Amino acid sequence: MRSTERLATAVIAGGLVLALTGCGVAQQASETAGQVGNAASSAAVCVEAVQIATTTPDLTDPRAAADHAHAAADKLTGLASRAGDATVGQAIDTLAGTLRQTTVDDLVNPPADWLKKKTDQVSALAKACGR
Repeated sequence: MRSTERLATAVIAGGLVLALTGCGVAQQASETAGQVGNAASSAAVCVEAVQIATTTPDLTDPRAAADHAHAAADKLTGLASRAGDATVGQAIDTLAGTLRQTTVDDLVNPPADWLKKKTDQVSALAKACGR
């Protein structure tokens, strides 16, 4: 496994752990019936968004990886509209924007900057999910 692939796997796995932990906290934090429903909705959206965002692209095929990023952006945009929390929705939209703008060059020259930006945005999503 190349060092870039190992870095990508480690970064994405770390973001997934943070996000899933944060989403569970968000769901438990609600006190009223309305807040519980909203948090449950946001938690479900968080989990789905993190699953989409943390799939590891095949960096050996940059064109396919860019296409995968664009497809993930479309899915995330749909999720953002379902988020019961504006902060969660904004975090998902930001991540979708990054994925939508992904180019083959982002994934070739070298992908570390792209991976860091994506990881930072997954972490921001985890933080939004855990508030």
